[in-house]
Amino acid sequence: MQSGQMVFTDMNRVIFGRPAAEVIVEEADRLGAHRVFILSGGTLNRKTDEVKKVAEALGDRYAGVHDDMPAHSPRDAVVACANAARDAGTDLLVTLGGGSVTDGGKAVTICLEHGVTDVDGLEAFRSVVKDGKRHIPEFAAPKVRTITIPTTLSAGEFNARAGVTDTRLKLKQSYMNRGLVPVTVILDPAVTVHTPEWLWLSSGVRAIDHAVETICSIDANDYTDGTAIQALKSLSEGLARCKADPTDLEGRLKCQIGAWLSMVGIVAGTHLGASHAIGHILGGSAGVPHGHTSCVMLPYVLDYNKPVNADRQKLVADALSAPDTAASETLHDLIKGLGMPRTLTEVGVERGDLPRLAENCMLDDWTFSNPRKISSPDQIMEILEAAMG
Repeated sequence: MQSGQMVFTDMNRVIFGRPAAEVIVEEADRLGAHRVFILSGGTLNRKTDEVKKVAEALGDRYAGVHDDMPAHSPRDAVVACANAARDAGTDLLVTLGGGSVTDGGKAVTICLEHGVTDVDGLEAFRSVVKDGKRHIPEFAAPKVRTITIPTTLSAGEFNARAGVTDTRLKLKQSYMNRGLVPVTVILDPAVTVHTPEWLWLSSGVRAIDHAVETICSIDANDYTDGTAIQALKSLSEGLARCKADPTDLEGRLKCQIGAWLSMVGIVAGTHLGASHAIGHILGGSAGVPHGHTSCVMLPYVLDYNKPVNADRQKLVADALSAPDTAASETLHDLIKGLGMPRTLTEVGVERGDLPRLAENCMLDDWTFSNPRKISSPDQIMEILEAAMG
């Protein structure tokens, strides 16, 4: 008999298919915000007019913009943005950009709430994995909330968890509190046309990874199966449409809704597996772009797990309209067809670095919820060696 518990976050609403600038004004009115500060991707601010559109729509409520948030949301960049937002007297933070901007914005609100002004000040708020279990510190939820306009498909905007990298340790660390989730998410496909193709498509594979590891999770149930299976259908169709025609806004919105669906299980508390755990480490410890980690690792992790969950993987293959093909093979073909990398060698990981990466994976709790039990770095090495190509 199925059993479980769905735990939801403090998100208020998701608004999709409308111009972002128009919606932000409505939301600022609804929330009573007077000093709206924007955290934006650098290229988006400097080479497009998207931030300008939002600023002009806000009028005198626009409090400024910060556009320096490197990949994997380094602590120092988070603190720099928080200090700028604090000086501007912000009462609402708008994030406009990819996953690093989204996660960075969540961490900025921790800094604003708790007076963090330097990188060491964030230490008390991060979660710690010890003996395979995550320990999450309790702290007051931020009063300054975020509105997020994502331009990629990793879908972290739906999660009450921020990934921030301590560059001194070369480790991405998690900050978790149900109040970190954006109060509103705006899915505007028109904003995403500026996103580089490799980033849009690879982050879409990241969303596919969410759905696949949800279906294959040790917590799988009918509720999360339903959303994850539909996510795979929407994402596989939408990504193919975007690859064929980057101007296809309906295809882009289909991808965005698919990415949203891919997060339902995660948000509700579903445990994921080794593809995500290894991906976190490849990002923070080896600098591999977030989407590329899934492009490389997901099929190899499925091969590793197949002895224990072939029946669940059959659901993945069915959702991808390939019932007679192994899920790992189908995903390999899909990822390769999008022009994405398929080996660690292609993303710049050297064989000599594998032992360090394997050790670091033991600091991620999703290593320990992989469907096929992992209890030592040697088992991670088996997967990494296969992924070298």
